[in-house]
Amino acid sequence: MPDLLLELFSEEIPARMQRRAAEDLRKLVTDALVERGFLYEGAKAFATPRRLALHVAGLPARGQDVREERKGPRVGAPEGAVQGFLKSAGLASLDEARIVSDPKKGEFYVAVIERPGRETIAVLAEILPAIVKSFPWPKSMRWGAASREPGSLRWVRPLHSIVASFGPETETPEVVPFSVDGIEAGLTTRGHRFMAPDAIEVRRFADYLPALERAFVVLDPERRKDIILHDARDLAFARGLDLVEDEGLLEEVAGLVEWPVTLMGAFDERFLKIPPEVIRATIRANQKCFVLRGAPGPDGRERLANAFILVSNLVASDGGAAIVAGNERVVRARLSDAAFFWETDRKVRLEDRLPKLESIVFHEKLGTQGARVERIAALARALAPVVGADPDLAGRAARLAKADLVTEMVGEFPELQGLMGRYYAAEQGEDAAVAAAIEEHYKPLGPSDRVPSGPVSVAVALADKLDTLVGFWAIGETPTGSKDPYALRRAALGVIRLILASAARLPLWAQIAAAAAGHRQEAGGFADDLLAFFADRLKVYLRDQGARHDLIDAVFALPGQDDLLMVVRRVEALGRFLDTEDGRNLLAGYRRAANILRIEEKKDGRAYDAAPDPALLSQPEEAALAEALARAGAEAGRAVAAEDFEGAMRALSTLRAPVDAFFDTVTVNADDAALRANRLALLNALRVATREVADFSRIGGEGR
Repeated sequence: MPDLLLELFSEEIPARMQRRAAEDLRKLVTDALVERGFLYEGAKAFATPRRLALHVAGLPARGQDVREERKGPRVGAPEGAVQGFLKSAGLASLDEARIVSDPKKGEFYVAVIERPGRETIAVLAEILPAIVKSFPWPKSMRWGAASREPGSLRWVRPLHSIVASFGPETETPEVVPFSVDGIEAGLTTRGHRFMAPDAIEVRRFADYLPALERAFVVLDPERRKDIILHDARDLAFARGLDLVEDEGLLEEVAGLVEWPVTLMGAFDERFLKIPPEVIRATIRANQKCFVLRGAPGPDGRERLANAFILVSNLVASDGGAAIVAGNERVVRARLSDAAFFWETDRKVRLEDRLPKLESIVFHEKLGTQGARVERIAALARALAPVVGADPDLAGRAARLAKADLVTEMVGEFPELQGLMGRYYAAEQGEDAAVAAAIEEHYKPLGPSDRVPSGPVSVAVALADKLDTLVGFWAIGETPTGSKDPYALRRAALGVIRLILASAARLPLWAQIAAAAAGHRQEAGGFADDLLAFFADRLKVYLRDQGARHDLIDAVFALPGQDDLLMVVRRVEALGRFLDTEDGRNLLAGYRRAANILRIEEKKDGRAYDAAPDPALLSQPEEAALAEALARAGAEAGRAVAAEDFEGAMRALSTLRAPVDAFFDTVTVNADDAALRANRLALLNALRVATREVADFSRIGGEGR
């Protein structure tokens, strides 16, 4: 079956845009084909620094013929309806329609519309120009004389040529006949910018790949990544070193080269006195190079080697010596700057930097970083006993936690904030727990990031995130839809993970009120909304862990559920209970009781919330259920008060048999009004008893 080869060759495609652009091209073309009824066997898109390419395999040569019967108006219908039918069906007169008789609707006209399938190449010529012209680049530009014309092509960089061929492997493919802003589709591309700059003629994808390889272009970005990674590992191994692998950098570097050539450079060993993270950040950010590690030091910690891996885009005649030397000069200069920052920063103690935080605005409505530090320090001291931390150490760590923001090193490499604070704190002799908390108070940064375990780190991390959340809630800057510019969802998830990992008993209402006091705000206006936000984040987190979100709803529906650790333990116990036969049957009995109550209370216009009258329990099953409810409710209440949620579930499990017996033998809607009311009150008592552990009305079906 025929294939499509499409290449859009341009001046440059930034590495950060390539993967998304390739996926966009594949989706736009294949979606447009499928919408028109053209199915295919497979499609794959590729990107290099100079081209986007797409191969769509197994397309039909032409679309299927279409035969459609279109029902028209009744025979004798008004002329306007008839003319509208003829126009929509493409008929010249009613003679081209046929009359169909229906026993119920009478006679009406039917048009038989037959359209031959279109040639695929013609459809491609129709859809491809529109896709190129409307391509969704994050940033694009116009160029040349045509840029002055309205509607001229916008592309990420100047578009030089288009390859578009269509046809089966056994025949000479055809050029898809279209043009975009004067650029005619053809069969000519170019290879490597320096090593094979001449024009290359290609016809089909099977020829295209080897032709590019001969012209020093590796089309597939995954293959370029694989070449870089394995060659870098081999170079390192040959020197007795290990590559410090970096997936993000590998992705970026693979997008900078079409013909990857790995080389090794070196720098002066004296720079190894700088923290390894600084060396890595310097070499990564400025030269897009990989660092190497040697044997561990005497203390067992990882030690970087004074060497690095760079990736060139060509095979140099001198074996890459000049390229390596050029990179070494730049790395030397950058590391000299980093060494200067390191030495300069160490001369000023962290606490002496705090006044500078007063001049840094955190948010126009929330004050400066200096004011924020004081709030966090107060919160951290208050939280310290809850998480088992020393209040003085927690307060000290919180006061110093943001001081590295005004250091030279963090000014140059913002991604090192916290880490540099830890180094400087250790240098000036701070307690190890304080130094660790300065680095770790930002954690966890995401769902896969580790959670701090040191009590001081936990206290400061909680204080930092709670201050952020309460502050932005107080000024009404809350997440909306997909927009979360202040990463408040991440902060709430961080609080949840910190509480659960540390098993901290931390009722959130009190903490929100304490944080709000630091902002000179009353928590009452927004605390409920913030607690609901925590509940939503907890649902997301627990759902990812395999828990049912309806069980979280059922627990949170009870009043005063702001202790996340207890919420989770109750949810876990409830889930285990509902997985048992007793639990499932009790839930079914509860639903039956709740449905009866809802119907009867609505019909009677009253609630049956009084305690059942023992004197009106006329059948043994009624009395047995009343006794079981009183006993189970009391036992469940005591177990919940003792935070024994498994015990509370065991108490409820005793209700299964009396509930089943009640519904098997007792008629709730008895003729006697007093008897009926008492039995409805008994069903309400079941509802009350189950609410000792959860609101069963919030529990959905199994597996929900």
